[in-house]
Amino acid sequence: MLEHSPEVASPADVPPSPPPSDVPVDAKVKRRRSARLGIGGWLALIWLGIVVVGSFVVPLFIHSPQDPTVLADVGIFKIWAHPLGGDLVGNDMLLQLAKGARSSLIVALGAVSFGVVIGGSLGLIAGYYRGRADTILTSVFNILLAVPQFVLAVALVSFLANDTIRADGLPAPVGSGRRLAVLVLALGIVSVPILARITRANALQWSQREFVMAARAQGSNDLRVMIREVLPNVLPAMFSIALLGIAVAMVAEGGLSILGVGVHVPAVSWGSLIAGARSNMRDYPHIVFEPIVCLFLTVLSLNYLGDVVRARFDVRESAL
Repeated sequence: MLEHSPEVASPADVPPSPPPSDVPVDAKVKRRRSARLGIGGWLALIWLGIVVVGSFVVPLFIHSPQDPTVLADVGIFKIWAHPLGGDLVGNDMLLQLAKGARSSLIVALGAVSFGVVIGGSLGLIAGYYRGRADTILTSVFNILLAVPQFVLAVALVSFLANDTIRADGLPAPVGSGRRLAVLVLALGIVSVPILARITRANALQWSQREFVMAARAQGSNDLRVMIREVLPNVLPAMFSIALLGIAVAMVAEGGLSILGVGVHVPAVSWGSLIAGARSNMRDYPHIVFEPIVCLFLTVLSLNYLGDVVRARFDVRESAL
């Protein structure tokens, strides 16, 4: 009796196996999860969107009553047309919060943008060229960092936005526009060494990568290599620190307002709202706590998004 042996597939009939991946499966899953914003990230984006849009839209639809006694000392949810109540002089608090958000965002975004442009450029030059340029610029950064940052900001604002004395001996207060510009400049100068150090540290790392060396070998000049090869890889770290810097600048502006060198009337900011009502916090707590809650949620959202950006950057760098 003949036995039938099992058929053996020829090598040509066996489908080729997929090429092995250089990245482990666990690393891929971890990278895919880290690329997600998560519910916290979406909540942070939604809140920041409300703040930005509300700072421009709310003043178009909500106005303080012409009679200041209507809202004076009124708490929250007492009048449906003014759900957040009013302040001591009858201004609608929702309107004041929207105006304050606009001023706080202008100061914070302007200061951080100034720091990113100036500090980022100097840090990129120091990290790319190294040598004597790195030594000189790093020494300047260290000197600026040795000065207490908040004290430096107070000194700059007091010097650049000091009220002048008119011919009749009365003080001539500085306009709100000039004071905002001075706050942007002062906080921007304070942020320059911090952002420069972060940029320099990343530029030192990326300037020695193979693709940068290849660009140099092909005859590209230093400016082209810095802008096209090094800068795109440094930007994620700069953006992460910039988000944190915006949060710090908003808190610093609030501190300056409490010390009396921040935003002045007729302009308002969240810090000036807190400073103006802090003496009446026991009798009218909503006037103080409403800007505090807005400032807290905004800072928390910016810090969370900064951590998300940094996590993405770290995972991307570990995969290279």
